Amino acid sequence: MSTALNLPAVTVLGLGPMGRSLAGAFLKAGLRTTVWNRTPGKDGELTEQGAAGAASAEEAVAAGELIVVCVVNYDAADAILRRDEVARALKGRTVVNLTADTPDRARDTAQWAAAQGIDYLDGAIMTPAPSIGTPEAVFLHSGPRDLYDRHRTALDVLGGTHTHLGEEIGRAAAFDIALLDIFWTAMAGYAHAVAIARAEGVTARELAPFAQGIGAILPPLFETFAEDADSGTYSGEINPITSAVSTMAHVVAVSESHGIDAGVMRSVEGQARRVIGLGHGTDGFIRVAEVLGRH
Repeated sequence: MSTALNLPAVTVLGLGPMGRSLAGAFLKAGLRTTVWNRTPGKDGELTEQGAAGAASAEEAVAAGELIVVCVVNYDAADAILRRDEVARALKGRTVVNLTADTPDRARDTAQWAAAQGIDYLDGAIMTPAPSIGTPEAVFLHSGPRDLYDRHRTALDVLGGTHTHLGEEIGRAAAFDIALLDIFWTAMAGYAHAVAIARAEGVTARELAPFAQGIGAILPPLFETFAEDADSGTYSGEINPITSAVSTMAHVVAVSESHGIDAGVMRSVEGQARRVIGLGHGTDGFIRVAEVLGRH
């Protein structure tokens, strides 16, 4: 056991930018930390800080009680964890998988882990690597509550907020996917806006402060739309979708007049027009979520 508050020895599998940040936070808190990466040579800075570098994944697993996995996806995680010698070493230990992938992949891995006698928690990191170990870090977890509670003190050294979303193992990944959808859709919109602005002689730097203003409008709308979506009211009192679709058409027109691909906005406009065609023209934009969910 580690001398740091009697916390468990930790192993970190995966030493990309996020994995190195996780291992660094454990080391800074005084936990005995072992690290391993499929591609050698990424552990130098960590071993200088006191981490033990393992020669193999099974050696790394054998050195830890809490095994934290952070690799590119579940294909990579499975390639490490499901090797017979690693699975044997994992038996009786706890795996916290902070690898991003789909809810179904999390469920499949949890079933495999249970069959191997491995305790398993799934998780997601919602902030970039530099946030780890700071108050800005955000972690989501799902899986057995007693297992989460048992390791909560060790997880807390990673900084920020930790939220247990429930015992259904796929919930952390479900939140992760939904939140990444917001992020990448927003980033795609910003990239498209920069392209339009440039075509009209506006620089990205000129646009940026006003873009931040648009971004500031969104959080209260998320709250309002969440209430509308969950209650089924879909209020369009502030901005009915018939008004919104007109502005979408303007974006498409200007984009295409400059030869800029407007496929994303055309898709959104089409969804809005479908809502109107179904007789919901006085509703707000979030009615689209209901239409998207129809099979």
